[in-house]
Amino acid sequence: MRSAIFLEMTVQSQVIYESEYLMFRKSIACVFTAIVAGCFAAVGRCQESTPPERTGLPVRIESLHLPNPVQVHQKVISGGLPESEAAFRELAALGVKTIISVDGMKPDVELARKHGMRYVHLPHGYDGIPEGRKKELAKAVRDLQGAVYVHCHHGKHRSPAAASVACVAAGLIQPEQAVPVLQLAGTNPNYRGLFKDVRDARPLTSVELDRLFVEFREVQDIPAMAEAMVEIAEVHEKLEQIAAAKWKTPSDHPDLEPAHEALLLRELLAELLRQEKTARHPAEFLNMLGESAAAAAELHERLLKMHDQTATTKSQLSELDSFTKCITDNCKACHATFRDIPLDEKR
Repeated sequence: MRSAIFLEMTVQSQVIYESEYLMFRKSIACVFTAIVAGCFAAVGRCQESTPPERTGLPVRIESLHLPNPVQVHQKVISGGLPESEAAFRELAALGVKTIISVDGMKPDVELARKHGMRYVHLPHGYDGIPEGRKKELAKAVRDLQGAVYVHCHHGKHRSPAAASVACVAAGLIQPEQAVPVLQLAGTNPNYRGLFKDVRDARPLTSVELDRLFVEFREVQDIPAMAEAMVEIAEVHEKLEQIAAAKWKTPSDHPDLEPAHEALLLRELLAELLRQEKTARHPAEFLNMLGESAAAAAELHERLLKMHDQTATTKSQLSELDSFTKCITDNCKACHATFRDIPLDEKR
């Protein structure tokens, strides 16, 4: 009798033990699952709030056919104009799918297509990047198929500025990583507008970029000549004010720095000469434009050399005046011959 009772108690104890053991295992499993789920949730939250990665970029890229290429971000490269089949093949080898031109020249859309790449034309000047264009560039580097190659003509000034501003605005790099892009690319510090835009670059919100609608075009429909002439006239007017102040910064315009304004004029005239449509103009027009470009280049070089001089001689002032007179005379002659005549009398 006792044996039967003992056996029954033993069996019941075993059942209770096994039941409690199973419940314990289930509890442990639930706790483990909750911990793992919590960990993954925490990781997700960390990933959402993680700032742009510090990767040791920017770095210069060794290249045989691309002018001055600089890796700004894993997805974004800055550089100069790809001018040959070999250059486009090199871009393809780098994984580039989108080419963004910030240059005024018409992009070689067909050659890009041939190598499986898309062109996007978002030009801007040497004096800075308009706010709207900054947002367009940021959306482009964030959303367009990449790697992305951003280029101007030489890859030294506009493209590194555009690429770094775009990457900061898109949240791809830290703001403090932007200016080193210009330094590595060799951007001339006299391009104060570009440096200012790069120094002031800040991330845009995802919501702002998501809501931004941009029709990315292969070629922008820009009246290049008219736009260039307006910019040239504005800079020329500033140089006249500087000349009146004996080639020093005018007291009533402390923002005008002689060498900087001469540099802007030099680049504007040089780029106008590079335009495809410019080459179609008559020889007389091209000769006047070429003389003005040479005079602007010489003016810039002389002002750079005189920058640290405490005094300027009459001879030096006379030379500087002669360069601006050459440019002014050519502008007047060009307007009289090619602009200031009735349309039906144009040759």
